[in-house]
Amino acid sequence: MADNARAKRLADLIREVVAQKLQRGIKDPRLGTHVTITDTRVTGDLREATVFYTVYGDDEQRAEVAAGLESAKGILRSAVGAAAGVKFTPTLTFVADALPDNARTIEDLLDRARSSDAQVREASAGASFAGDADPYKKPEDDDTDAADKDGDA
Repeated sequence: MADNARAKRLADLIREVVAQKLQRGIKDPRLGTHVTITDTRVTGDLREATVFYTVYGDDEQRAEVAAGLESAKGILRSAVGAAAGVKFTPTLTFVADALPDNARTIEDLLDRARSSDAQVREASAGASFAGDADPYKKPEDDDTDAADKDGDA
């Protein structure tokens, strides 16, 4: 349990250091203000860190940011090592976060469901039941039917 807490603290520190360094310390024009560090995960042995990021832009900007992060990996790792003070500075792997794309997909699906619901509501506005309002037989209906059959015999 203590190792999990230590990995969590180190992951939080890495996220903060990388975000600050990207904001102030790296002069690469590919890493402009449209990069956001969303999450960081560190392995249990504290040797590898995965940094998740999002890019607000098109596919070309995403590719440029990925290349910029790869070229700045050494500087960012050095900054993490200086801030963390651990025996072994974890290697950094940058992964584009799929969360915004997933959220956009879910929003599109919800919009389609809302429009479909609205179409069904419009189509059923003046409609009436095809049969009786309550098409199910009730137990007392069965008893009266049985009494009618007994009376006929």
